[in-house]
This record gives sequence, structure tokens and C-alpha cells, in this order.
Amino acid sequence: MSAGFSTRAIHAGQEPDPTTGAVVVPISLSTTFAQDGVGNHKGFEYSRSGNPTRSALETQIASLEEARHGLSFASGLAAEDNILRLLTVAPEGSGKRVLLGNDAYGGTFRLIAKVWGPMGYPWTAVDLTDLDALRANWPDDTGMIWLETPTNPLLTCFDIEAIASIAHERGAIVVVDNTFATPYLQQPINLGADLVVHSATKYLGGHSDVVGGFIATSNDELAEKLAFTQNAAGAVPAPFDSYMLLRGVKTLAVRMDRHCENARAIVDLLVDHPAIEKVLYPQLPDHPGHAAAAKQMKDFGGMVSFQVRAGREAAMRVADATSVFTLAESLGAVESLIEHPAAMTHMSAAGSPLEVPDNLVRLSVGIEDKADLVADLEQALDSI
Repeated sequence: MSAGFSTRAIHAGQEPDPTTGAVVVPISLSTTFAQDGVGNHKGFEYSRSGNPTRSALETQIASLEEARHGLSFASGLAAEDNILRLLTVAPEGSGKRVLLGNDAYGGTFRLIAKVWGPMGYPWTAVDLTDLDALRANWPDDTGMIWLETPTNPLLTCFDIEAIASIAHERGAIVVVDNTFATPYLQQPINLGADLVVHSATKYLGGHSDVVGGFIATSNDELAEKLAFTQNAAGAVPAPFDSYMLLRGVKTLAVRMDRHCENARAIVDLLVDHPAIEKVLYPQLPDHPGHAAAAKQMKDFGGMVSFQVRAGREAAMRVADATSVFTLAESLGAVESLIEHPAAMTHMSAAGSPLEVPDNLVRLSVGIEDKADLVADLEQALDSI
């Protein structure tokens, strides 16, 4: 019988060191590895191509995603760039277009639209909640469909299984950004995704102290291509960064339970507060994609967004008025963060189909005492 999630998080790829018996995976700083003979080595040659600490991390997170292969990168965007390179080696006649959900992380939009777009790889923003429209309006030159679920920052959820079925009928690669949900709450490979990508900086690391990216897949052919480019382009994490992520992932399950519990307390405050125009959280029955989230997620996550009734300036004042919530970009760590996406993480999407409302505030709800978080946000809302 397969071990449980937390057991795998703590043990997968992390057997005691055979030389010393150390129960923590050693940080292997060596850049090169001795060979017994030409081409006869112990699995490692040069640390860009493979490193024992990084290998342990890749085994650990792949196990949690229930994927056969895992590849780690220096950042989430490095991982995303590696995925987009698949379009350059696609079989003859395959499409080069990327379908991108019309709500997505600003950095993903910037990479697809402003880096890969000018190189001849077109993209289209689509509403992935409307499956009939997706079928009817599917561009023939599509090679890849890219979805976040829940999305950043509106937290819309999409039916991964249904979208994967539509895409595969048309020969497209399905990429799911699982950063917000994490493999603890959602496992896209089991729902038909070809590739799962993470900004490992966020919930996987969980402590705002390491930058990283990750790709998981059970497609052997795609894994081989991705591994080639991982080595050829070289955007790999350092051994110490790999160790930091290994350590962070061990507590993912217990942290996510607390993130979700605290997020529900924040939502309870927001839905009844007169300063709030709209609360965005997948657990709410009227939230876009609530049914999809309820079907494919274990819980609804630690991210909460809301729109302030009095508009942009009031939203920015709320973001300035908290003390337990820290005004900062990023998300998914033990400390609670607050931001104004239109002026911060999603500024690059201004004027595009992915532009976000200017009265929107996004919360990354941490694992502090929930009473302190509720009191802090309540006083900030009352101040406007």
C-alpha cells in the first residue's frame, strides 16, 4: 500500500545517508564527481547535470504529485520557460499557440506574451470556465493550454479533467500551475494534466527564504525533453536551495491545514463587512469554479482576495493599514501577506485581457493565530 502524503513528504528520496547514517539529506556542494573509468560513474558527473541533493528534492515532490518524473529549477519562471521550450521541438505540424487562462500570474503572462510572443509563439487569453466556448473557439494552431487553478489573483477554479479531455482530443499539451493548491490539496496529473508546474518559492518552500521552481510529469517523452533542456539551458537550483526546499516540503501538510483554517476565518469576516464589495474564495458557493474546486480539491486553500467598495485608493489604504499582515509581494509562506495586485504583482498585465480590478486586495493567509489575523484585517477595513 502506498504511504500517506506526510510520510512521503518526509521520507521519499530521503533515505539515511549510506556512509554516515545521517537522517537529513546532505548538502552536496561538489560541482564534479569522480569516475571509476571513462563514462563509469555513480550517477552523477557534473552538478548542473545532476546533484544528489537536487535529486532527493525531485524524488520528494514528484512523489507528492504522484508523478513519475520531477525536475527542479532555479525559479518558477525558469521552470515555465523550460516548458515553453517544448513548443520549439514539437513534432512537425504541431501548433505553436499557447492558450492562457484570462486570469493568471503576471509573470506567466509577461513570459508568454512579451518574451515568447515576439519570438513567433502566439498566445490567446481564454475563459476556461466556459467549456462550450473553449470547444467552439479552439484555435487550430494551439500546441499548449496553460491553466492555473485556483488562479492568481481572482482564485477562479477550472475543471482540470474536462479541460484536459478537450485539449487532448485536439493534440495539445496541458500545463497546470499548481502553486496555489499544492499537491496536498490537488493532484493535476491524476486529473489528466501532462505537466504540473510550481513556483516552489511559495507553499512548497513555505518560509520566504528560498526561490525555486518545479515541474512534475508522468509523460516519459516530455520528461526526456524537459530534462535535456534543464541540462542544456542550466537554470537549476543550487544544492543549498534544494536542501531548503526539501526541509520546507516536509511540513507542507500541517501548514496547509492551518492556512486553510485561517483563510476560512478571514472569509467569515469579509463576507459580512460593509467595506467589502466582493469576496473571492473557492469555498463560497457563488464563486466562479466552486463546483470544480469542490470536485478536485481536498480543501480550498490559504489565498483570499476581495474587492473594496470604495475603489482603488481605499484598497491601497487597507493594504497599508495592517500590521500582522505584511505588505509585500509573494505568497504561500508561514507569515501572512497583503498586496494590491494591480500596482504590484500584476502591473505587467495592465491594459491586457488579464488586467485585474484596481480595487482588488490579495491576501496570503499565514499560520499565525487566526484571532490576531482577523483583528488586524478588521481594524484596517474599519479605518476606511
